[in-house]
Amino acid sequence: MNWSAWSLLAHDIKAITQPIFTHAGLGFQQSTRKDDGSLLTETDLALNKACVDYLLQQYPDIPVLSEEMDEEAQNRQLATGSCWLLDPLDGTSNFTHGIPIFSVSLALMMDGKIVAGMVYDPNRHELFTAIDGLGARLNDQALHLEPNAVLSLKHAMAVIDTKRLNDKLSAAIATQHPYHSQRSFGSVALDWCWLSCGRIQTYLHGKQKLWDFSAGALIAQESGALASTLEGHSILQTPITLTARSAVGACPSLAKAWPEWIAQQC
Repeated sequence: MNWSAWSLLAHDIKAITQPIFTHAGLGFQQSTRKDDGSLLTETDLALNKACVDYLLQQYPDIPVLSEEMDEEAQNRQLATGSCWLLDPLDGTSNFTHGIPIFSVSLALMMDGKIVAGMVYDPNRHELFTAIDGLGARLNDQALHLEPNAVLSLKHAMAVIDTKRLNDKLSAAIATQHPYHSQRSFGSVALDWCWLSCGRIQTYLHGKQKLWDFSAGALIAQESGALASTLEGHSILQTPITLTARSAVGACPSLAKAWPEWIAQQC
């Protein structure tokens, strides 16, 4: 996949999903709960259909693994080794409550490796893209994190999802956190993207699924950020499975200090 082809695809996804978001407004839609307890709205389904129809029309030989499939179908698509990884509405809870932080996330896996990713934020009209080994972009402008932008953890803005961390680490975050300030926004894909463009400097999440992190983590990694698990492995490390992964992210200057602080608490 080259930049020309990937940029065209990403802009097409933006073009077919934006009218759906415009029609839906800020949500407040009636929702149902899936088996895992997460919310599902008509907009999730409309976005899913629009994206899947487009992808299968343009790339009929590449199957689609979507969040909105059952687990058996997801495993079947993943087993092919090459497929699209789609989260048509990352941040459904935000969407249903009228909180304007949600996105469309799409990644391409080839031969078991994440090779390209895109995340579209319809509220801020921001399109994040990345290709493995070729860098990351925001609205077609290259993303390069400054190597020494933040020199100390005490100056960092953090995004932390504490409810999925173990009790010991959660307690340490609550009582002795080392950073300046903390947020939790509710869209994993955008968490990674905002790390990629320097809006946050440290990131911690206890459990995120393949369609949550695949595109965003690649974008962060290609911008120069750390994108790893609590165990210190790349979050994009193969083999790619449906098993949820922990997430540790940091800007380049804190890529050592932040994981070290976390390890001391565990």
